[in-house]
Amino acid sequence: MALKGLDIFKLTPKTNCKDCGNPTCMAFAMKVAQGAVSIEKCPHMPPEALEALSDATAPPMKTVKLGPHTLGGETVLFRHEKTFVNKNLFAVNLCTDCLEKIDQLEKIDYDRIGERMYVEVLNLVYDGDTAAYTELVQKAVGAERAIILECTDLDAAKAALSICKDSAPLLNGANAANFKEMSALAQEYGAALGVSGAGATLDELHGTVKELEALGNKNLVLDVGSASIRDAFANTVQIRRAAIKDKERSFGYPSLVNVSKLAPGDRNMQTALAALFTMKYGSVIVMDDMEYSQALPLFGLRQNIYTDPQKPMKVEPGIYPINGADERSVCLTTVDFALTYFIVSGEIERSGVPANLLISDAGGYSVLTAWAAGKLSAGSLEKFFREFEIESNIKNRVLVIPGKVAVLKGEIEERLPGWKIVVGPNEAVGLVKFLKELEA
Repeated sequence: MALKGLDIFKLTPKTNCKDCGNPTCMAFAMKVAQGAVSIEKCPHMPPEALEALSDATAPPMKTVKLGPHTLGGETVLFRHEKTFVNKNLFAVNLCTDCLEKIDQLEKIDYDRIGERMYVEVLNLVYDGDTAAYTELVQKAVGAERAIILECTDLDAAKAALSICKDSAPLLNGANAANFKEMSALAQEYGAALGVSGAGATLDELHGTVKELEALGNKNLVLDVGSASIRDAFANTVQIRRAAIKDKERSFGYPSLVNVSKLAPGDRNMQTALAALFTMKYGSVIVMDDMEYSQALPLFGLRQNIYTDPQKPMKVEPGIYPINGADERSVCLTTVDFALTYFIVSGEIERSGVPANLLISDAGGYSVLTAWAAGKLSAGSLEKFFREFEIESNIKNRVLVIPGKVAVLKGEIEERLPGWKIVVGPNEAVGLVKFLKELEA
């Protein structure tokens, strides 16, 4: 049963030391009760109190390490209730006769709003040849990505784990028939264990998980199965609802969805299913392959889903050279709202004109909202220019401001003497024509 804030407060040191980042121990206890912070944030919590509180205050879904990534830890069913915590990972199947995929995946590696976008996981499929499988694992380790071992053969799994044990892999091979041996093997090598059930129902999976927990293994990932798309979706949703809403701890683990088995050979359907399970509770999503045209929408969707809905998506303030811009190129400025940045930068790129896009801290608001809130002003631009030493880094003295805040032109000229302030178009779509005709 979840503890109330007062129950937690009684176990705190009651020193109000603020080392946890909260003004008082009571404030800290209330946040712990709400699930906003972890009990471990208090560095002075007595060990006996930590032990008493750890299970009661832990999130309904456990966290599991897969390579450098963390899965699980979710506390809500719907993103708008609070936020989702740890983003799902995309995995690509790798077998002994398709090693070229490793090189192909290198083409998908880019930054979007400060986050690296790449295929994080390789799913290594065992085909019956242990020697070939261990060679495959060695090559996968060299690719520096998280590793899933899709293998139910104990000898092959042991040989593979001995190679990749330092990579925090996931051994996806436990079922009702072999869970004891697989659990012992996974625990010996410090690997997470993937568990699957038979058929469309969750009864066998639940029973196997209970048996594994009794053995002391709670480092688990639940494979939702591949009997059909309908069953896989139903299982994924039921597992998450049971963990979050019903507090069923034996279903409180991350889930794995193999869409390559749900839609074999169908690239478009696999992409659609990957999008579906990104929104509906797939912690790891396995595909046959990943091309750039698939990555762009899937990574963009995931980033939107796994951002805090209470915090606007922002880009970092700074100087963004576009089209090979240098210190002599014209400057444009806009707000740090991610959507505004991508629209404006895209239109500048389309113009082909070298330009420096100056992004100041506007609280993640759109242009007009930032202006109305005082986040985009002559004063904020002056501060930005000073902090980023714009005049030392850029010799050009032409600055284009958004047309919707043309009212700021005179005040900006007063704050930035020596700069020619030009009012740009009201909409970003007009930047192509505007920049080509601009005399700077």
